[in-house]
Amino acid sequence: MTHEACAAAPSRGSVLAGSGSSARAWRERLAPYAKADAARALGQLAVTAVLLIGSAAALFSGLAFGFWPALIFAVPAALFIVRLFIIQHDCRHGSFFRSSRVNELIGRILGAVTTVPYLAWRRDHAVHHASCGSLARRGVGEVTTLTVAEYRARSWWGRLAYRLYRHPLVLFVIGPAYLVLVRYRLPLASPLKDLPTSLSILGTDLAAVVIGAGVALLVGPVEFIVGWGTVLLLASAIGVWLFYVQHQFEDTYWRPAAEWDFHAAALEGSSFYDLPRFLHWLTAWIGFHHIHHLASKIRSYRLRACFDATPELQRAKRMTLRGSLRTVRLALWDEATQRLVSFRRSRTG
Repeated sequence: MTHEACAAAPSRGSVLAGSGSSARAWRERLAPYAKADAARALGQLAVTAVLLIGSAAALFSGLAFGFWPALIFAVPAALFIVRLFIIQHDCRHGSFFRSSRVNELIGRILGAVTTVPYLAWRRDHAVHHASCGSLARRGVGEVTTLTVAEYRARSWWGRLAYRLYRHPLVLFVIGPAYLVLVRYRLPLASPLKDLPTSLSILGTDLAAVVIGAGVALLVGPVEFIVGWGTVLLLASAIGVWLFYVQHQFEDTYWRPAAEWDFHAAALEGSSFYDLPRFLHWLTAWIGFHHIHHLASKIRSYRLRACFDATPELQRAKRMTLRGSLRTVRLALWDEATQRLVSFRRSRTG
């Protein structure tokens, strides 16, 4: 079965059967939602771009009256950057448009706006989809998660480093800043051995500098750096938060290699982030994350329709906006209870 197959092996909380015949049946059943709609895709892209430009214009205009009053416009601008990134994410899966060349072109262009290099990020994201929930393949394109036993086996310094890493200030403030300012700006990992990735990072940097210089000439260099820098940092924090809550929840899915199953991991290790409808639109319906991991060829603008038409998928692990706030205390995978637990609970378990 391929990674696009839409079935899950029988396991705790799974909603689909895992036989080969079921996989084929689900592929056929969900195939209509994987068909591209060029007009709708262009509409989604155009509306998002216009709203981003409008909110950015309001932000830069507001800076003339003071930094803090103008910050109100940084929030919608950041959300529209997140929305553009999710469209870029769809292009990476070859799903936003029918043509692979158009997906590649749009993905690269959007990378210059979101400042996320298309090729460099695409590789990490492919690993994430292929190994999500596998204890044997952790560490690439995801939030690092230790088991209770691994944490206890670490030295005092190792446990302290992991505690600092999992602290909300690091995860949602320092971490996003690192991604924007360092991780996706410099080809740190073997730049000569992985030339395409290095060129992707450097090319994105160059394109972003050219675009930024043009805007800075219009609004002023200080205003651009302060205003757009705030937008990018906020957008990165929102993006990290969305990614975090989609996989870091109490009854998520982690299994050793011998027990790991792609389809079970998609359904049990990815949440349905049940947001208000306007937030679903702002985040390009990425909250239907269990469907996306189950069948990544389904376009973001078709996820809601797929969910509404498929009762089995409506029984996913639902997370509300309020409930998601409680996930920040979770940090360790308890293999005995098959739960993600807090540091405190790991000591009493």
